[in-house]
Amino acid sequence: MPLLGRSDLEIFPLVLGGNTFGWTSDEETSFAVLDAFTAAGGTMVDSADGYSHWAPGNTGGESETVIGKWLKSRGSRDALQVATKVSTHPQFKGLAPDNIAKAADASLARLGTDYIDLYYAHYDDPSVPLVEAAGAFDALVKAGKVRHIALSNFTSERIDEWFDVAEQHSFVKPIALQPHYNLLAREPFESSYAPLAERHGLGVLPYFSLAAGLLTGKYRNAADVEGADRARQTAKYMNDRTFGVIDTLVEVAASVDAEPTAVALAWLRSKPAVAAPIASARHVGQLDAVLRGATLELPADALARLDSVSEGIAAA
Repeated sequence: MPLLGRSDLEIFPLVLGGNTFGWTSDEETSFAVLDAFTAAGGTMVDSADGYSHWAPGNTGGESETVIGKWLKSRGSRDALQVATKVSTHPQFKGLAPDNIAKAADASLARLGTDYIDLYYAHYDDPSVPLVEAAGAFDALVKAGKVRHIALSNFTSERIDEWFDVAEQHSFVKPIALQPHYNLLAREPFESSYAPLAERHGLGVLPYFSLAAGLLTGKYRNAADVEGADRARQTAKYMNDRTFGVIDTLVEVAASVDAEPTAVALAWLRSKPAVAAPIASARHVGQLDAVLRGATLELPADALARLDSVSEGIAAA
């Protein structure tokens, strides 16, 4: 398995999104998905302390709690690499040092573990000097509570600044970047973030890899999306090019005898900066196509078609 960035962390070439756990996937279903994922060789689950405070009756931390219960039930902390994030839990918003420390302890308690494998600054907090935020993450690593750190939803300028601060103060440096990147959102990642990732040796783990389900091939026109549970999530992709890309994706999938889901993930894996796409499955039935995306190798002509139809398409 490949190493993540410039670290010693070996990961399966697909990360399981834990955003559905405790939300659209109940505990029993979540356990089944985790069992199937790890049985297939999967190594890392991606969560956040804020998942899923937006759901009725939830307060945040539900995903971490489910993962923690699964780890305890399986009796082996080494059964899974846990990635989680700080800054969006209603009780722990932002990146103030004291908040980071308290949020990390709360995540550790929900996960039922004494360390987090990969801990993200989920969103930038311009109100906090980066030297303070970076120092707080460094303290967690030095305390043994976090193995590695990572960034998500930062501008390229702020990422460069984080590395400058880390170099100046001998802080631990991030090893991974989690950006919005998929066939329907190629910019600004390809022009701004891919070179940055190469420059800093960051492993890229894209979120929204399947564009909120549009790249599964289930939705072929705007009418298919209207009234669907994910209409709000897919609104950002509703533009003139979207369904042309999806049509080509479905055609390419048929030509290689694979699900559009697998092809969309395989396309991401073909990009040099990408270590592993992140994709979730609400139930085990969705997992087969996701897992095939971890091993499917697309022929050059298929990659060329997908590259051409989606070239320059920007995230909304």
